[in-house]
Order: sequence, then structure tokens, then C-alpha cells
Amino acid sequence: MGFFFKKYSKKVGIKNNNKFMIECYKKVVFENYANFNGRARRSEYWYYNLVSIIISIILAIVDYFTGSVIGAGDLGILRGLYSLLVLLPGLAVMIRRLHDIGKSGWFILVLFIPIAGIIWFVISLCTEGDSGSNQYGADPKDEFDEMEEIGKELV
Repeated sequence: MGFFFKKYSKKVGIKNNNKFMIECYKKVVFENYANFNGRARRSEYWYYNLVSIIISIILAIVDYFTGSVIGAGDLGILRGLYSLLVLLPGLAVMIRRLHDIGKSGWFILVLFIPIAGIIWFVISLCTEGDSGSNQYGADPKDEFDEMEEIGKELV
């Protein structure tokens, strides 16, 4: 897997994979907050989730040590607010990821099917996207600057 990151980082001119991970997160949260159009690469989706989980864990620790945990549960005030703030961009990047594999955003409803739906959904999120343009936009894996094209629609 390290080979892929080294090769990809050189292709897009990024020397540090951590920087790319943060750039993907910022692209999803700040520039495509509620953008349900276009396509999202696997890296955009999984890096966004990774950074979001790390931030959530840090906020849970802060909530624990500041005593801002609500009730007997584990949900603290800061972590709860963060979860609400990233709900919409999380849904948006998930739907754009489905668009990348040629599926409608409505396929998110398959999550309501116990076990089999969840397994199918996770496998779909791990599947490589369609090569070339599809009905949801241009291939975000093309040879141009990917960070400028994440979330854009085919015109």
C-alpha cells in the first residue's frame, strides 16, 4: 500500500501523505459541505472518515477530562456538537462515493437491510470507481490536479 501512496503523491505533487489526508478532509468539510453532486475517490472518502474518527476520539478524551459527558453515556458535549457538524458533509461524501461507482445516492438506503445491506455497502465503498466519465461526472482519478476536481459535476 505504501507503494501506491508514494506513486500517487509524486503524481499530484504532494510530498507528505498526512498533508494529503488533511487536504481531503478540508475539501470535504469546508469546500463541499453539502455538495451531493459529482464523484468522490476512495481516498477522499476514507481519509475524511479517518480524520473525523481521530477528531472524535480527541474530543471524547477532552469531554471526559473536562467532565462534560452527558448522562451515563459516552457522548460528551464537544463530541456531540462535532458529530452534528460533520453529519451533512459525511452524507455528502458518501453519496459522491456511490456516484463514483455508478450508483445513485439512494443506494444509501440499503443500510436499512440488516447485515447483508451493511456488508454490501462497505464492499461498495471499497470498490474502485468507474473509469472515465459516468452519469455523475468526470473521473476524479484523471491525470489533472485531483484536489481541484473533487465534488465537481460533469458539465
